[in-house]
Formats: sequence, C-alpha cells, structure tokens
Amino acid sequence: MYKRPESVLVVIYREDFRVLLMRRSFPDDFWQSVTGSLEHQEQPLAAAIREVHEETGVEPGLVGASIVDVNTQVRYPLYPEWKQRYAPDVNENLEHWFFLKVPQNTVIRLCEGEHQEYVWLTFAEALAQVSSESNRDAIVQLAEKLELHAN
Repeated sequence: MYKRPESVLVVIYREDFRVLLMRRSFPDDFWQSVTGSLEHQEQPLAAAIREVHEETGVEPGLVGASIVDVNTQVRYPLYPEWKQRYAPDVNENLEHWFFLKVPQNTVIRLCEGEHQEYVWLTFAEALAQVSSESNRDAIVQLAEKLELHAN
C-alpha cells in the first residue's frame, strides 16, 4: 500500500527558544523536526498530534501546550530515497506546518528505529543543522512569529 502524499511538519520548541531536531535512522545524516504522512481519511491536526506522540512521546495536551496550526502548506518534490513509498505517478508532497511550545523540562522518548538521537538547538543552530528546505523555512517562520533573529 502506498503512502498518502500529504504530511505534517511540527516544529517543537522550548520556553528557552531551543528547537528540537532529531536525526533519522535512514538516511542517518538527515536531521528534522517531527514529520509524518497523513493516514487515510486523517485530518492534518490529528496527524500532527499523533506524529508528535509517536516520534517524541510527548502528548501535547498533557504538557500544558497545544499544537498551533500556522495555516501554511507547502509542496515539495519527493526525495529520491523515499519515492518508492508512493504511487509511481506521485512526484510531490503537500506538507502542513504546526508549531508546539513545550516546557524546558519536557522529556523526549524517540521512536525506536525511526530516529537515532535528538538535540535542542538555538534557532540559528537548527537552521544550520536541519536537512530539508521546507523544515528550514518553517523554523524561519517560527522565529519571525516569535520576533527572534534566527541568523
């Protein structure tokens, strides 16, 4: 069964303005925020909440924070290393962006097999480390929203 070419990206950041990035297991040099495809019939907000919990162990309602839908959607070409997961005629993905502010003491529990490690970085460090352009753009948008200078 092919994946739905629609996904969410959730930039998680702490009260001290550090951004969470996770290093994927494959490819192992790929750093990203929480991401994931929408399941059949799933709405973007529900997917964002599910993916945050699956990838980090964080339950947004329980940490006293809500996921914010920033009403931004971007289309980007599928990365060659993931193209086989989609139907042969699918060449791009629609990504919905969300932000989640968590307390500084939030515990992260990575999804075994999906990510190898995580780091909390300043906005500037996160921009230098993150692997995808759309993820970089989402971090920039968050920095602008918070009126921070990311560079």
